[in-house]
Amino acid sequence: MIERTLILIKPDGIQRCLTGKIISRFEDAGLKIIGMKMKCIDENFAKKHYTEDIEKRRGKFVRDKLIGFITEGPVLAMCIEGVNAIENVRKLVGDTEPRKSMPGTIRGDFAHVTYDYADGKNVAVKNLVHASADKNDAENEVKLWFSGEELHSYKTVHDVHVL
Repeated sequence: MIERTLILIKPDGIQRCLTGKIISRFEDAGLKIIGMKMKCIDENFAKKHYTEDIEKRRGKFVRDKLIGFITEGPVLAMCIEGVNAIENVRKLVGDTEPRKSMPGTIRGDFAHVTYDYADGKNVAVKNLVHASADKNDAENEVKLWFSGEELHSYKTVHDVHVL
């Protein structure tokens, strides 16, 4: 099934100049970027992204840290399309806690921070990227970050192998 999902390269990924390396992971896997933009977001927009559902699942402390972190600097937003894109992107990204991410994943190769370390410093876990968790999140997040006119259709060599 062809799906769309949202990827954000968070401020730490931008600051560490990892955008090219991160983008290439998705393209190398045959996923297609159909929308991309860099944006600085404010707290109100961040609250629409990290909804109260996150607060229910992870707590107010975590949601507040996520909101504070994502508003620290520019974010690169991408809408990615491909076969089982949501699941495949999550595999490429790795575990939310970088130290648990396997080598070969984005977080496993470029980050190593633990929840305990971040909590001790009273900061968000710097894990480079956000990836939609499931189909419902992907749908809502893509609509939040992109208008229909900002998403594009085109063919790549991978389309030949998928069809």
